Amino acid sequence: MTEKHTIPASRDVHDDADARIDVPLLEKALLGRYAEARSASRELVKDPAFHKIEGLGLEEHRERVLGQLKKLVEAKAVQRAFPARFGGSDDHGGNIASFEEFVTGDPSMQIKAGVQWGLFGAAVLHLGTQEHHDRWLPGIASLEIPGAFAMTERGHGSDVASIGTTATYDPEAEEFEIHTPFTAAWKDYLGNAALHGVAAVVFAQLITRGVNHGVHAFYVDIRNPETGEFLPGVGGEDDGVKGGLNGIDNGRLHFTRVRIPRANLLNRYGDVAADGTYSSPIASPGRRFFTMLGTLVQGRVSLDGAATNASKLALQIAVQYAQERRQFTTASPIREEVLLDYQRHQRRLIPRIAKAYAMSFAHEELLEKFDDVFSGRDDTDLSRQDLETLAAALKPVSTWNALDILQECREACGGAGFMAENRFTSLRADLDVYSTFEGDNNVLLQLVAKRLLGDYARHLKELDTSGRAQYIANQAAEAALSRSGLRRLAQTVADTGSERKSAIALRDPATQRDLLTDRVNTMVAAVAMDLRGSRKLSAEEAAEQFNSHQDELIAAAKAHGELLQWEAFTRALERIEDEGTRSVLTIVRDLFGLCLIEENLAWHLINGRISTQRAKTLSEYINRLLKKLRPHAADLVAAFGYTQEHRRAPISSGSEQERQDEAQAYYHALRASSDAPIDEKVLHAKAKAPKK
Repeated sequence: MTEKHTIPASRDVHDDADARIDVPLLEKALLGRYAEARSASRELVKDPAFHKIEGLGLEEHRERVLGQLKKLVEAKAVQRAFPARFGGSDDHGGNIASFEEFVTGDPSMQIKAGVQWGLFGAAVLHLGTQEHHDRWLPGIASLEIPGAFAMTERGHGSDVASIGTTATYDPEAEEFEIHTPFTAAWKDYLGNAALHGVAAVVFAQLITRGVNHGVHAFYVDIRNPETGEFLPGVGGEDDGVKGGLNGIDNGRLHFTRVRIPRANLLNRYGDVAADGTYSSPIASPGRRFFTMLGTLVQGRVSLDGAATNASKLALQIAVQYAQERRQFTTASPIREEVLLDYQRHQRRLIPRIAKAYAMSFAHEELLEKFDDVFSGRDDTDLSRQDLETLAAALKPVSTWNALDILQECREACGGAGFMAENRFTSLRADLDVYSTFEGDNNVLLQLVAKRLLGDYARHLKELDTSGRAQYIANQAAEAALSRSGLRRLAQTVADTGSERKSAIALRDPATQRDLLTDRVNTMVAAVAMDLRGSRKLSAEEAAEQFNSHQDELIAAAKAHGELLQWEAFTRALERIEDEGTRSVLTIVRDLFGLCLIEENLAWHLINGRISTQRAKTLSEYINRLLKKLRPHAADLVAAFGYTQEHRRAPISSGSEQERQDEAQAYYHALRASSDAPIDEKVLHAKAKAPKK
C-alpha cells in the first residue's frame, strides 16, 4: 500500500535561519488540482445566507438549512458530478472538493447537501441505469425531489450485509414488496427522513424465487410531495435533537409491505426479469456487494476533506488569538508575554498545524485517486479496492484528528474559546458524528487491517518454499532480537555521549520512514504469525482467535493511515519549488513524523526500535523544531486560505490586539503620570534595602 520515492533531506534547526514562506504559493499548493472548485465554494460561502446562526431553534435551523440547499442549486454549486445532460460536468473530484468547503458555512448544510446529492443522488447515478437517470436525476439535482439514503438500520449500522429489511419480488404483479419485519430493521438516523424527503433509496435483501441475493438498492416514494404525509405502508419518526448537526431533519423510516414497480430496482449490478429470474454481471455475491457499496465511497472521501478543512479553520482562529493574547510577565515586568511564545502553547498548536498539513496533502491524493476511478481513467477492480482501502485508512485518522484539534484549540483559547461565537464548541459538536457515520472509524480500520493481512499473506504465497521458510525464520529472529534488547543495546552504544548524533539520526527522513513503516509491518506480521493456523480451526474458534487480536489490528491500521499521511506530505515537498517555503515545510514534515514516533514511543522502546538515549533526545529535538517554527506559525495557517468571512470568530478578527494595545497605552500613560500607585512590593524592597 505504500511506495518508495525520493525523500527530501531534512533540515537542521540551524539551517536556513532566514527562510521565509511564500504564502500565496503555499496556499495554491494546498488548494491542489481542484483549486477552481474550492475557490468558487469559498467565495460562495462568504455570503451570510450560508452561515450557521448559533442558538437557532430546531425547526428554524432545519428550515434555514433547507433554504441554503435551494440557494446552492440556484448558484449551480452542486451539479458538478452529474452528467452534462443534467447540467453537470462529470467532475467527480471537483465536486467533492467544492462540497467539502461548505463546512465553513454550516456543517449541517454540508451534510444535508451530502445526503441529497452525495448519497441519495449518487446512489441513483452510480447504482441505476440511464432509465433511472432520466426519470429521477433532474428532480434530484434541482431539489424538486428531496430524498433520504435509507441504508443504516437500528440493528445494523456498519454491518450493511446483515440488514433486516427485505424486498421480495412478486412475478405476477411484477412488483417488489418492501418490508421491515421487526423494529431493529427500521431505517434510522436518515437525513431528510423526518420532514423534507419525498423519496428514498432503500437498501434491502433482494429475494426472488425463494433465493436471497443479498443487499440491493431500490427507489421508493415515501411522502406525498403536496401534503408531506407518508404514503400508505410507510411510517416514521423524527430523531429529534442531536448532539450536533441539528439543521438536518434526521429520522426513522419503516415499511409495511410497500409495493414498488420492478423498474424501481437500481439494477446496474443486479437485475430481476419479469418472471423473477435474477442476473448480475458480477457472479460472486461478495464481490457484487462490495462493488455496489464501493460506488458510494465518496461519503468517506468527503468527510476526510471536511474534517481537514474544519481543522484548518480552528487552527487559524487559535493561532491568531495566541499571537495577540498576552498573559503573565516573565522577561519584562511591565509587558506580558504573547501566548504563542510559551513552549507549552507551541506544543499544543504547532504539532497540530503539522497534522493539518499532513491531512491536507494526503486528502489531495485520495481525491485524485477517487477522480481517476470515477472518471474512468483508472477504473479497474484493483484500483477500486485501493481507493476503498485508502479512504477507510484516512477517514478515521483525519476525523479523530479534527476532534482533537478542535478541542485543543478551544482549550488553548481559554474562556474565549468556550464562547459559541468563536465557533470551536459548535464545530466540535457538529463534527463529533464524523467519527461514526459513513462507517464507524474502528470498523473501517478493521477493513484496512484485513487488507494488510491479505497483502502479507499474498507476499508469503509468492515466495517459494525455501523463501517462505527463510522469511518466517527472519520474522522470528527479528522478534527475538527485539525481546532480547540487543538492537536497543547496539543503538545505545552508537548514541552514547552524543546527543547531536541522536538528533541527526532522528531528523533523517529515511529514519523516520523506517520507524513508521517498521511499526506497521511488525504489527501486521506479528498478528499474521499468530493467525497462521486459524484456517484449520472451526469457524467459532477462528472468530475467537481473530477477535483476540482485534485491538492490535486496529492499531496497525491506524499506524498505516498515519504512514500514508507522512508519505503524502513527503511527496508534496517535491512539488514545492520555492526554496524557503520547502525548507520550512520540511521542518513541519519532520515535526509531524517525530511527533508520531513520540506518541508511540512506548511501542518503539518495547520492541527495541529506538534506544533510551535516542528517546530522551526526541522530545528535546521536537522542542527545538517548535522554536524554529514559531516565527512561521502565522504564515503556515495563513496559507490555509480562510478569511475572517470564513472564520467569523471575534477572537480572530484583530480585536484582541486592539484590547492589548488599549491596555498598553493605559499603563504607559499611568506610569508617566503622577497618579500611578506604588507597588507594595517596591515598598517592601525599599524597606529591606540597607540604609546608607
